[in-house]
Amino acid sequence: MATANPIPDTSQDLAHAPARTGASLLVLIASMTPEQLSALLDKLSQSLPVEDLLIATPDSLTFDTHPALRIIQAPATNASWTFTAADFVNAYQLAQKNEARAILMLGPESESLSSSGLFELANAVIADSIDLAMPHYDLPRNAGLVNSAILYPLTRALFAQRARFPLAIDLGLSLRMAERLAAAGQRFTASNQNNALIWPVDEAAVAGFAIQEFDVGPRTLPVPIEADLNSILALVAGSLFADVDAKAAFWQRTRTLPPARPAIAQPLSIEAATDIAPMLDTFRLAYTNLREIWSLVLPPNSLLGLKRLSIIDPAVFHMPESLWARIIFDFLLAYRLRTINRGHLLGALTPLYLAWAASHINVIASGVESERHIETVAAAFEADKPYLVSRWRWPDRFNP
Repeated sequence: MATANPIPDTSQDLAHAPARTGASLLVLIASMTPEQLSALLDKLSQSLPVEDLLIATPDSLTFDTHPALRIIQAPATNASWTFTAADFVNAYQLAQKNEARAILMLGPESESLSSSGLFELANAVIADSIDLAMPHYDLPRNAGLVNSAILYPLTRALFAQRARFPLAIDLGLSLRMAERLAAAGQRFTASNQNNALIWPVDEAAVAGFAIQEFDVGPRTLPVPIEADLNSILALVAGSLFADVDAKAAFWQRTRTLPPARPAIAQPLSIEAATDIAPMLDTFRLAYTNLREIWSLVLPPNSLLGLKRLSIIDPAVFHMPESLWARIIFDFLLAYRLRTINRGHLLGALTPLYLAWAASHINVIASGVESERHIETVAAAFEADKPYLVSRWRWPDRFNP
């Protein structure tokens, strides 16, 4: 969901939009089918006062179906699955131009969100003095594992925030939060990196803005056009590593993690067993072929742990949470120090991630609740943060 196009002249806005100025909430919607868009507009009309809404969509719409809504043309979008630098720039410009007081950004397939979930995200930034309203999705237990393995535990450990989905595709923004994200986005769009990723939780934490997470229930996640794991992992991990590098002065200080939200009991889901054999085959092949590269990044203790994992029986395969945290921290350090080419570095992370995913699947197959294990992983990252801080400040002291 990104574009390099300038914000269109509102004099060219869709002809049937009522001629009112100002709005409490700008709702910026990703491109979707007419049926999806109509369903989403129905939910927005049911959950929020229509007189306070300004809808911006890149899609054409027959206004006869929603005559009470003010609808304007948003810039055409390119990306298919998450917000990018250009999206945040465009969102803030639209809000300024139309005198909106807050913004609700909704990603592809957001019609799958409940009316109550839409209300929670919107109301937080309109009425509750929240700068960044983050969704907590109810996803199948084996969905979003890159987020569970890397994005969530690393963001939580370093920025002392519990937002479960740091790269969420639906966001409520106060105007000052939108301004900050647009400023971050502008640094990329100025150099023609319109599709660069921005990390809202990190930006809000550094600014001292109010962040709150809301349970929004199930959501259909869009599938990236680049459905290749190597590409996706390199994109999101590389972007997060770069953001962590840029904000090192902030996260190296000791901060207290906010209290956990009360857990909501989830119904027990019955899912087909996942075959972890291909994941472990990839990991074992990589152990043979990538040991020299891994040895440039990982200390001897980690390499020894990987050696043990390479010969363990799949039925009892388990990567210790402390080993996984140390691996990610050492890859982050190697990214910062450019120990090897960054593209090669991130490519070498993929089979290690697959080993973690296989381990996670085994853990939950043993009867451990998925979220409980992910919280254990996050706690391991928090416990090992002093190692990262020490090596960040004095990298040569810790060279093997």
